[in-house]
Amino acid sequence: MDAVHSPSLASSLYREIGREEWARLASGMAEPLTETEVVQLRGLGDRLDLTEVREVYLPLSRLLSLYANAIKRLGADASAFLGEPDTTTPFVVGVAGSVAVGKSTIARLLRELLSRWPDTPRVELVTTDGFLYPNAELQRRGLMERKGFPESYDRRALVEFLTAVKSGEPEVRAPYYSHVKYDIVPDASITVRRPDVVIVEGLNVLQPPPVRNDVAVSELFDFSIYVDADPLRIRDWYTERFLALRQAAFADPNSFFRVFADISDADAIDRAHRFWHEINLPNLLENVLPTKHRASLILEKGASHGVDRVLLRKL
Repeated sequence: MDAVHSPSLASSLYREIGREEWARLASGMAEPLTETEVVQLRGLGDRLDLTEVREVYLPLSRLLSLYANAIKRLGADASAFLGEPDTTTPFVVGVAGSVAVGKSTIARLLRELLSRWPDTPRVELVTTDGFLYPNAELQRRGLMERKGFPESYDRRALVEFLTAVKSGEPEVRAPYYSHVKYDIVPDASITVRRPDVVIVEGLNVLQPPPVRNDVAVSELFDFSIYVDADPLRIRDWYTERFLALRQAAFADPNSFFRVFADISDADAIDRAHRFWHEINLPNLLENVLPTKHRASLILEKGASHGVDRVLLRKL
C-alpha cells in the first residue's frame, strides 16, 4: 500500500468523526432549508433528505463559515500589521470526488447553507466543467474519449481565473458549459463579483501541478473537501443516474446523448457499465482517488448515499 494512503497516516493527519458524533454538532442550529428546497438541490440518483442536511451539511456549513471568518480576520490583522488597507479576498472552497458520488449536489447545497450564515452571505459556485477544452479542441487533440481526465481541461485558464478571484479582482468571468450540448457555450460565461465565498467543484481540483515549480489549482483553495465512497457503490450510482437521465436530459432533442434515450434497460445498463469501466473508473483510480488525502476534509459515504464518517484534517 502507498504510504500516502495508509490508514495509519490518515489517522495521524485527520480527526476521525463518526456520523452520530458529527450530527450532534448541529444541536441548537435552526433548520435552514425546506423539503422542497432540498428536492430542488439534489441531483438525479442522489438521496439527499432533510435529515442528511441537518446532521451532515449544516454542521459542515457552520465549520466552513468559521474558517472563512478566521481567514478574514487573519487577513485584516496582517494588513494592519503591514500598515496597509485591508484587502481580504474571497474564501475559496474546493469540492472533489468521482463522477456520480454526489459532489455537485453537495456543492449546490453548501452554496445555499453558507449564504444563510451572517459571516458569508454572498456565495458563488463555479464548476470546472467550464474549463474543459471545447469538443472541437478535444477532437483535434484526440482526447474526446478522455473527457474528464486532467489533460482535457484548460488548467492554465482555471489557475488564472482563481488567481484573479484570490487577488480581489472586482469581476472575474468563467466559461459556461452546457450538459445538454456536452460542450462549452461560446460567448456565455459565469461572472463572479467578489463574493464572501467561492466554491469550485470538479473531478481533478486537488491534482498536484503537472510539472515542478508550476502552480496547482488546490494551492488557491482555503479549504477543500473530498467526497469518498467505495468504487463499486459509485458504479451502481452511476448506472442508476444513467438510467434516470434517459427519461430526463437525454430525451431533450438538443441533447448530445439523445441517441441513448430510447435504448432498452439492458442496453442502457451495458452502456453505462462500459462507460464506467473504460473511462470513469480508470480516471478515478489514476487521477482522482490519489488526491483524497490532499483535502482538508473527507466525507465518506456509505451504501445509502449518506455520509457515515467525516475526516477533518488537524490544524
